[in-house]
Amino acid sequence: MKSLQKEIRLKARKRGFHIITNELLSQFPEIKKIKIGVLYVFIKHTSAGLAINENADPTVREDFKSHFDKMVPENQPYYEHTTEGPDDMPAHIKASLTGTSVQVPITNGMLSLGTWQGIYLCEHRNDGGSRKLVLTAFGE
Repeated sequence: MKSLQKEIRLKARKRGFHIITNELLSQFPEIKKIKIGVLYVFIKHTSAGLAINENADPTVREDFKSHFDKMVPENQPYYEHTTEGPDDMPAHIKASLTGTSVQVPITNGMLSLGTWQGIYLCEHRNDGGSRKLVLTAFGE
């Protein structure tokens, strides 16, 4: 079994849900060496997350952002962790909801995503900056 691992850096993005599938693949061409296996993607941050969802209609990503912002609002009087700004504590909560990793099957050196699926960076800070991901591919 082969094991490949690489840490990559994503370009900085504003708050929202961003498709990063192609950005991951362009920085991890080694995935083509795996005929059958799994790609594990882990984000090394506590105020952003990862998800797999709709990759075609951008209104889906806008609806995700709107819902998350309403579900976990800023400036709540019960937040104690406030020194990094009003978007920070909500970003930590949202990151716990979205999660820190995704797994995707690899078939013949390509991700086996569904027709309408893409990997999202769920950026929960207004200006989260560049994000680090660890990509690990296992397989034959």
